[in-house]
Amino acid sequence: MRSRRAAYVGYARPMSIRVLHITHGRTTGLAHCVADWVHEQIAVGMQVTVACPPGRLADLVGEAGAEVVVWRAARAPGIGMLREVRDLRRIVTKVSPDLIHLHCAKAGLLGRLVIRKHIPTLFSPHAWSFLAVTGVMRRLVREWERFATRWTTTVVCVSQGEAATGRKSGIRCQFEVLSNQVNLPELNTLTTRDRGGVRAELGVAPGTPIAVLAARLCRQKGQDIAVAAWPKVREVVASAELVMLGDGPDREMLAERAVDPAASGVRMLGLVDRATTLRWMYAGDVVVCPSRWEGMSLVPLEAAALGRPVVISDVDGARESVPVQAGSLIPVGDSDAFAVAVTRLLSDPGWAMEMGEAARSAAADRQAAIGSISASRKLALLYLNIAENEGSEPA
Repeated sequence: MRSRRAAYVGYARPMSIRVLHITHGRTTGLAHCVADWVHEQIAVGMQVTVACPPGRLADLVGEAGAEVVVWRAARAPGIGMLREVRDLRRIVTKVSPDLIHLHCAKAGLLGRLVIRKHIPTLFSPHAWSFLAVTGVMRRLVREWERFATRWTTTVVCVSQGEAATGRKSGIRCQFEVLSNQVNLPELNTLTTRDRGGVRAELGVAPGTPIAVLAARLCRQKGQDIAVAAWPKVREVVASAELVMLGDGPDREMLAERAVDPAASGVRMLGLVDRATTLRWMYAGDVVVCPSRWEGMSLVPLEAAALGRPVVISDVDGARESVPVQAGSLIPVGDSDAFAVAVTRLLSDPGWAMEMGEAARSAAADRQAAIGSISASRKLALLYLNIAENEGSEPA
């Protein structure tokens, strides 16, 4: 069988491999990560189908030219799983892909049970599911991931940290690391604007110290840690405000804790569009990411490109996202450490600005190191190599 590697790299001819992406995810960083990958795959001639619920991901990949098939899968396991499995079998049969890429725990579970590697199967955890549970359940979920490697061609991780966690947990499989990336030119366009003007557009009073937390409102993202720490921040920086963007299952609980923004200094703005989110991050004095677990969050990468310092939990991908001169790394779940780090930045605007400039410089260096071979392009090449090695041929 002749190699197609050189043809792909030079874009000499399209590579019409049929690819099926499957996920229950629909919003947040996953949507932008998968959409970037899909856009590249379509650009080189692959036939791409994405099975997912309606939402941001479906919109983005549809705009990129992928066929979107609705797979109504819930985030958590439940009584609907039998229907989800049945629907997934129907989708796989109809699409008849040369290669399947599963994203996140639910799709990774049901997809590998259905496919059982009869078709080359990649799996991206986008943060290991066993990190979300404790005790006996963590052991059970970890054992499943170990077992499921027999039905996995390659595990594709979004950070070196995520891959290291998998290996340390006894997951024996072929690993590929394609670190998350952001659209630096898009973000650089925003940084040409005057921050004071952007803050005024958003209704921020001059001189108000602002910390921005943009994420789905859930236990993973640690908004409760930030809210618990905020009274300690306000003891030192009395006018400091915590602006939270997003929606999710913890919305009501968090709203109860921050019922009076004027007194608490916590503002919940709900779900806003991407452009507004980026404007808030640019307008803020610090971007905070107190997550309990991650694969590699896009938020600190975006914050760095926007020239904002970051306070981030020491989760997978954090050390690769934020160099020591551009932010503060804190222990997971430590609200006291969070308060100290944020207070230091908000009480010293000059130092925060220096860290922000270091963050922007690091983002530019990271982009330069990537060069022309982006993660999306590497993944497309990986697909071709797997299809070739597994004996699949283009449609």
